[in-house]
Amino acid sequence: MDGPRAHGIRIGDLPPGPANAITDVAGVVVGHVTVERDESPAPAGRGVARTGVTVVGPRASASLVGAPVAAGAAVLNGAGEMTGFLQVSEWGVLETPVYLTATMAVGRVYDGAVAAAAAADPAVGREAVVIPVVAECDDSWVSDAIPVQVEPSDVAAALADAMARPAGAPVPQGAVGAGTGMVCFDWKGGIGTSSRAASGLGATVGALVLANFGAWSELRVDGVPVGRALGVPEAARSAGAPPAGSCIVVVATDAPVGSAQLERIARRAGLGLARTGSVAHHGSGEIFVAFATVDAPAPMLPDDALDALFACAVEATEEAVLNALWFARDVHGRDGRLVRALPHDDVLAQLAAYGRLER
Repeated sequence: MDGPRAHGIRIGDLPPGPANAITDVAGVVVGHVTVERDESPAPAGRGVARTGVTVVGPRASASLVGAPVAAGAAVLNGAGEMTGFLQVSEWGVLETPVYLTATMAVGRVYDGAVAAAAAADPAVGREAVVIPVVAECDDSWVSDAIPVQVEPSDVAAALADAMARPAGAPVPQGAVGAGTGMVCFDWKGGIGTSSRAASGLGATVGALVLANFGAWSELRVDGVPVGRALGVPEAARSAGAPPAGSCIVVVATDAPVGSAQLERIARRAGLGLARTGSVAHHGSGEIFVAFATVDAPAPMLPDDALDALFACAVEATEEAVLNALWFARDVHGRDGRLVRALPHDDVLAQLAAYGRLER
């Protein structure tokens, strides 16, 4: 499927990287395990599963304990969970990849992440303990949350998928991995990614989102109120439920920045979400983590050079949400529920009417 840019949609003013993905930041890997099954409800079966695990890491390793990378974290609205958030905030480093999954599966993925880290580094559990970073969004609108649908072994499989993907290869987006059951602006959401080049600094900033937030009327694409024009999606969740959800954003850069600067970069992801129409609803968890891939951020960029990275983080986050919507597919879930994919032709027509499409 062609992405939005192939159809003339341009988000922001800055150039994307070659793959327009977080993997444009050298050394960053992404892997998915998608869990889809249709069984009878418990106790005879496990019910309907539309879920999975996604891993984003600064290098192809389950453990960074021996060589942690600088990191920072921020929160816009805290109705969600990211394990390890306090350690990242306190120490300013990331010691594991970032794992994404469903709300009720955090414990399973945490166990799998501990096992993977111990397998990768004999020091884990002996000379050092590890607190994996596991973040969640709630996919229970379309996926049975009980029993928990993922297994600890799915973590190792997601890591293997990340490590097997060639450098520069496209990152699967939409209803894949942790994004399989997510809903965004009442359309099918999921995983999306984008990148921007801070050419004046010779650096790249990439963002990956797990998009599961917003009500249909709030959706904006390149500033155009597309959501109101499209109207209420078929079987819209917000027809009888509050627009609760969440969005996890992972930001990566190869710029020489430290933890305090990365926290500030992570916070800018919230501005990217706002451009898509997010108001960070009461029941939604907007939680962000940013890391740098450089081994020794010294000399670090001066703070007054951060504006370029801030702009990259905002634009990459905004486009990552659009990509999550664009690459998603119709998904049938539990109790006969259907979440429709964003109608491309209708969106393009609205953008054309506002003169937003490039030739």
